[in-house]
Amino acid sequence: MTEHAAPRALPRAGTREHDPEAPVTTATPVTSATTSLSLSTLPDITGADVPAYAREDLSAGIVHLGVGNFHRAHQIVYLDRLFNRGLDRDFAVIGAGVKPYDAAMRDRLKGQDWLSTVVELDPGGLTARVTGAMIDFAEVDPDAIVAVLERPEIRIVSMTITEGGYYVDATTGGFDAGHPEMVADAANPDAPASSFGILLKALRRRRAAGTAPFTVMSCDNLPENGHVARNTVLGLARMSDPDFAEWVAENVAFPSSMVDCITPATSEREKALLRERFGIEDAAPVACEPFRQWVMEDRFPAGRPKLEEVGVQFVEDVAPYELMKLRILNGGHAAIAYPSALLGYHFVHDAMADPLIAGFLRTLAHAEIIPTVPPIAGVDFAAYFDLIASRFSNPEVGDTIPRLCLDGSNRQPKFILPTVQARLEANADLAGLALEVALWCRTCAGTAEDGSAIEIVDERAAELTRRALAARETPQAFLDFTPVFGDLGRRQPFADAFARVLGALWADGVRPVLTRYIESGAAGR
Repeated sequence: MTEHAAPRALPRAGTREHDPEAPVTTATPVTSATTSLSLSTLPDITGADVPAYAREDLSAGIVHLGVGNFHRAHQIVYLDRLFNRGLDRDFAVIGAGVKPYDAAMRDRLKGQDWLSTVVELDPGGLTARVTGAMIDFAEVDPDAIVAVLERPEIRIVSMTITEGGYYVDATTGGFDAGHPEMVADAANPDAPASSFGILLKALRRRRAAGTAPFTVMSCDNLPENGHVARNTVLGLARMSDPDFAEWVAENVAFPSSMVDCITPATSEREKALLRERFGIEDAAPVACEPFRQWVMEDRFPAGRPKLEEVGVQFVEDVAPYELMKLRILNGGHAAIAYPSALLGYHFVHDAMADPLIAGFLRTLAHAEIIPTVPPIAGVDFAAYFDLIASRFSNPEVGDTIPRLCLDGSNRQPKFILPTVQARLEANADLAGLALEVALWCRTCAGTAEDGSAIEIVDERAAELTRRALAARETPQAFLDFTPVFGDLGRRQPFADAFARVLGALWADGVRPVLTRYIESGAAGR
């Protein structure tokens, strides 16, 4: 808890008293002095909605690992809405994390009493709300985090630790027991350094104290993210204490969830927008699209907040919704990322205004991706795609192509390669998917079409670039990178299609190859 307590918020001119979930729209820019965000200054904020609850109204029930923009634009907003309704205020969030960027985020949020301003980038009118659902942030230290996780009132541990943070073996799809961080934590279970080692240490202490275990809730973009989180927790536990691993398997719940809200990185652009439009000085504001979705399996033995009251959909099996989103939306992001980078686009909405980029996305989605997604009752995939294309085209979001290109070696195996596998199993055409992978390879070579440099931000960047350059003469050199492709790179129909279209990209350029794919459905013909 912070030392300060917020005065109870009072209705002000411009707030929508009939709808506590709706943030305020400001039609004209603010030109007066700005207000630095903190609990003590909430009464001075008039350009945005503020919490309808005071800090002393809240108590902790959730610890969240990996406090970034997405968590604050998504889970925190849902909880803020719930608390504004006077419900489940014993499920406030304590932040936590083990990475250097977690320490930097903690420092920024501490100075403003853990509050965040969320700006929704709706082309019809920007809106802002200050959220207060986070009430503390553990020191970025394993022992400090374990001490918080031991507390009996903590019933849920949620996570956004990135797709690459789950120690998944690309070849087997299972737990990577050979990863150095897992080997180190298994050898020193009482001195863990990873998030999963910390979870296990806290669960051991709760078991010893007779405290019921918390539920582990992944909010990362992974197929069956709850199952993946469970595999990692159990895999690490079995390396040091098989008996304890069995207790975890029998007693800890790992519900899967599907999350969605496009949330760009915060830059000076977003900070300036908040100052100029809403009169708020925030060290770590969040800007996001106005759309958000959360579908979750209802498996919380220790209890959960009534999030269905604020739009969360609880289902028996989240896998079909997850698959739809991962393949159509996240796969769609991958599809536009690399041709856009090669053609020199910086903003996603600018790329979507190019008929070739938008046409490639639409053709690939309808011809090859959507057919691999099993039907969901009441869901129209064509309408879902149209919504996604509209969201990608939103100029207010300011999402960037470099963000979409990040961490390709972890994202391709999650968002593209399973669809390749599905098409191979169906003996179906995969020309567009092979083109997407070839565009990634061509991007990893490190130069755009005009010869300018492209920075490859990926933990495997050096190896990817080496292989991408070699693939210009020997395409298989890229597909033989088994940490990414596993055995898939040796599947002949895929390898042949990839080689053909990669050669066309180097020989003819991006635009002619995209044009041929859109016109014929088979790139490189």
